[in-house]
This record gives sequence, C-alpha cells and structure tokens, in this order.
Amino acid sequence: MPISQEEKETVEKIINKDNLTFFQFYKKNYSLVFNFIKSKIREKNRAEELTQDVFFDFIESLRDFHFHCSLKTFLLAIAKNKVIDEIRKKKIRSILFSHLPDFVVESLKVVFIDEELTKNELKKKIENVFKKLPKDYQLVLRLKYIENKKVSFIAQRLKIKFKAAESLLFRARKAFIKIFNSIS
Repeated sequence: MPISQEEKETVEKIINKDNLTFFQFYKKNYSLVFNFIKSKIREKNRAEELTQDVFFDFIESLRDFHFHCSLKTFLLAIAKNKVIDEIRKKKIRSILFSHLPDFVVESLKVVFIDEELTKNELKKKIENVFKKLPKDYQLVLRLKYIENKKVSFIAQRLKIKFKAAESLLFRARKAFIKIFNSIS
C-alpha cells in the first residue's frame, strides 16, 4: 500500500516537534485508539490511561517508523501491544497473590514469562524469599502488602517514626527483589 505524502509530512512534522500537527493527529485518532482499547479492557479509566500511553509510545517510536504500513496501522499495533501487556499484567496479578505490590508483580512478570513458572512454583519461590528475609522485613512487607496497612499504621505498630517506616519498607522491597532474582 503506497504511503501518502500527507502521512510522510505528518511524521516529519511530529518528529520535529510540531505540536499543532501532533494535536491534530491525536484528535483525529484518539477515538479509534480508545475504542479499540476499551473493547478489550472494558474499564473506561484504564482504557483512557492506556490510550495516553499509546500516544506517548507512538511519539517515542516514530523515528523508527519506516512507512511499511499506514500511520493508523502503526498506531493500532502499538495499542494492540499495550492491550496485550495489560492483559498479561492482570492475568499475572490474578494468578499471584492479589496483595503483592506492583513492583513485585512487574519483576515477577519477566520471570513468569521467561521461565514459565507455574503458579505453585511461583508461590513456593515467594515463600522461600520471605523465609530468607530478616524478620523485620517480613513483618513490614506482610503488614503493607498482605494486610494492606498504611505506613503510618506500620510506624505506630513498630514504634518508629513515619520516615523510618518508609525507609524500612524501601529496604525490605529491595531485599525481596534481590533475593527473588538470586533464587533459581
């Protein structure tokens, strides 16, 4: 399919940071992308967020666009990949403990997909990680992510200051990820 001169000019202008051209492109294609994503995700707010992400990714990847397809096709391919990523995240969240924080889910996503761990293997691995953590890290992670307690509650429970609780939580997360990635 031959690419129109108009599309080539649009790409060049957007790459050269012509905001008006991008805004017109965005306005023209927003509904197409949003409706595509909404048909797959079904959550309006999340579909809106993902639509925005698609346009950000579009801008970032436009320099690599070689006119092998139309701009709409290119844009929808980005949208399709966003939807696939979102569905994977949801599936992994539902498979794993629903109380695990996003940073753990994100790091596990790579492991889950790459190593194809089963649900039980993954749960065992997480349990092993918890056993290897210091007791205070175990406690703070359980309070925050399993019992859904706020940092202020954790600070009060541990009889430490709020900032100290935040710091402890940060170190516990780092330790969790480090141990998780070191266990085969």
